[in-house]
Amino acid sequence: MQNIEPELNEKKGCLKTLAIVLVTIVITAIITIFVFNYYLFPKQFDEVELSKKEEAVLNQKLKQFGLPALASKDADEKPVGLQPEAYTEVGAKREVSFSEKEVNAMLARNTDLAEQMAIDLSDNLASLKIIIPLDPDFPVLGGKTLKVNAGAELAYKNGRPIVILKGVSLWGVPIPNAWLGNLKNVDLVSEFGGDEGFWKSFSEGVDNIQVKDGRLSIKLKE
Repeated sequence: MQNIEPELNEKKGCLKTLAIVLVTIVITAIITIFVFNYYLFPKQFDEVELSKKEEAVLNQKLKQFGLPALASKDADEKPVGLQPEAYTEVGAKREVSFSEKEVNAMLARNTDLAEQMAIDLSDNLASLKIIIPLDPDFPVLGGKTLKVNAGAELAYKNGRPIVILKGVSLWGVPIPNAWLGNLKNVDLVSEFGGDEGFWKSFSEGVDNIQVKDGRLSIKLKE
């Protein structure tokens, strides 16, 4: 009898240890599945919706720049035809401001990127989040989605705009600067604005640019 009781206690201790190990394995498996599905293979983003009033305000801003209005979601709504009018710059506004919601709404209504791209605007920083569906024949990750994040500083200093790439990450892992062509923390306007092309034209046409409190404000030169 004296030998049986220690053996029973030892068996109970082993069973408890085994139960703890099994519970730990199950919890770890659940967490791993969650991480893979939420972070590594994220679902599509929700499309940004504007109210009728917000849409009218945004369309007025787009009209200032001669850009087309947001594409209507109402299939029965007929597009309004253009009205002829004489060109004039008298009273024309050269400054426009877009909220973060308006920027994402423009992506949602005028491109096919509504469920794959989202833009965040914070102080002097524009951040981009994008998910890229991989081809089913892609090795190992075929049929999954690739999650990419990027950020760029947008501001106006010393009489010119600056656009500085802050970094790019893949599935939350920052990509080495060397893989980005050593462009991380480099002012793209200063680096490439000396040559004829987009960056020089962009710099010479912008009088001010600012990202603050979730808004992108741009003032153009005459």
